[in-house]
Amino acid sequence: MHLDAHAGPLAPRYAAYLREKRLFLVGCLVVLCAAACVSISVGSVTIPVREVVATLLGQPGDASTIIWSIRLPRVVAACIAGAGLAVAGGVMQSVLRNPLSSPYTLGISHAAGFGAAVAISVLGAGAVSAHIADAVVVRNPYLVTICAFAASMVATVALLAISRTRSSQPEVMILVGVALAALFTAGTTFLQYFSSADQVAAIVFWTFGDVGRAGWQDVLLLAAVVLPCTTWFLLNRWNYNALDAGDDTARSLGVHAERVRVTGMLLSSLITAVVVSFLGIIGFIGLIAPHMVRRLIGDDQRFLLPGSFLVGAIVLLVSDTLARVVLAPVVLPVGILTAFFGAPLFLYLIVRGYRR
Repeated sequence: MHLDAHAGPLAPRYAAYLREKRLFLVGCLVVLCAAACVSISVGSVTIPVREVVATLLGQPGDASTIIWSIRLPRVVAACIAGAGLAVAGGVMQSVLRNPLSSPYTLGISHAAGFGAAVAISVLGAGAVSAHIADAVVVRNPYLVTICAFAASMVATVALLAISRTRSSQPEVMILVGVALAALFTAGTTFLQYFSSADQVAAIVFWTFGDVGRAGWQDVLLLAAVVLPCTTWFLLNRWNYNALDAGDDTARSLGVHAERVRVTGMLLSSLITAVVVSFLGIIGFIGLIAPHMVRRLIGDDQRFLLPGSFLVGAIVLLVSDTLARVVLAPVVLPVGILTAFFGAPLFLYLIVRGYRR
């Protein structure tokens, strides 16, 4: 009788709770589709949105080549990279129980950038092209990705080791991230000092986060890493909810806390390494998107992770669109705009603190 008395009021409220979260996800998907159409339509040659939609639905048009060969790969790359970085940031915040965690703030992006610089300058995986639209040519993208992943693993192992100590407070972890970022930035600068002019140009250009350098082959490789990793995160959403309650609670629920933590950090680092190796360093997406979603629908990982996936794609896509039009015909690297947007938010979170 006691259970029946409470089942009535709780069931409608829980149904309303689920409906609210699902409506948010559907709304984000609609916004993402609209932002993608607008992003494809703007540029040096403006294409009406109606023609963009018609072309994407298979109808031939005058701008088909521009849409399919130039703008659509850029848009899809922005969506996949933004979604991957955002999900990686959300998982890092959960497994480390640190609201300021993200691939950029913890120095993992800088480590991956250092690995890519090693591949470009030392192992000869990159070169400078005479074409402005494709200034850096990667001869061996797999080598760049392997080096970026190896360097990011060094940063990840250091973070995991420190997170297991008793002094692993949020502020301590961020200071560790600052130290790691400074260390790997110094290593990249060291490589530049002893590199040739072409290698220095390639490394510097590589550090500019830019989704415009991605072609369809790069998009497929990004998707081949980001989508399976995201699927793994979604399958473990209940484990992340348990970790949010603490390791003791997670173990009492049958969750192997350390295994979930290490796997989450490894896959997040893999996403970061692949994105950096193809698109360069794009900061703060992994910090901005999960916090935006958490403020709107809470921190239930069942909805936080897919929401971060969609919002991360929206944020990076909108940032890239603004980067192309704000100083047209000059196209800014999208990493500049994400830093402008993300740095104030990061300072706000540090100064004011974070309340769940």
